Amino acid sequence: MSTPQTAQPPRLSFKAQMHRAREDAIVEAASRLLCEKGFETMTVDEVAAAVGIAKASLYKHFAGKDDLCAAAMAHGMQQLQAFVHGLAPELPALARLQALLHWQLQWQLGHEVTLWLAPRHSALAQALRGCDAYQQAQQSLRATLVEWIEAAQAAGQLRADLPADVALCALLARTAEPMVALLRECGAYDKEQVIGWAVQTCLDGLRSR
Repeated sequence: MSTPQTAQPPRLSFKAQMHRAREDAIVEAASRLLCEKGFETMTVDEVAAAVGIAKASLYKHFAGKDDLCAAAMAHGMQQLQAFVHGLAPELPALARLQALLHWQLQWQLGHEVTLWLAPRHSALAQALRGCDAYQQAQQSLRATLVEWIEAAQAAGQLRADLPADVALCALLARTAEPMVALLRECGAYDKEQVIGWAVQTCLDGLRSR
């Protein structure tokens, strides 16, 4: 009996491959500039110049700055997803939460925007609400993190008197507060010390008594 063949996705035409490659390059450049300059300061002209294309060509891929930055944020969220999926499944839930918080604090130190918490009424927040790729990645990650928190609570590692959503909000809020950047800027501590203390002080408040 012959083994059924798995259907292969249709091969992209050369034109479609070039279109995707250019779009990927635009998102990479936007991610870098968003990291370096922040949403308010970054311009579409700078992104186009970084890719080496005319601004009119960029607009064939993205309607404007808001959509472009939302795509860059979705790219960051997908990087976080890849990190989460790459964690060893045998790691205890608390260790996975620590690793996740460490990753996000490293992101915070290198970026002018936070991955999870854009200013509520900003143009970027509005663009993120309409970005399916960002919303899908965020919802998937939230579900995974709630599972980890509930597993850590069941194991007696985190406070069980707090709803999992409350613990999740505490973790995400730490990735947006200025403590890490302030400690780093004072120059007395290296990056790993600062991140280690931030992880410790956040999780200490959530640990079971």
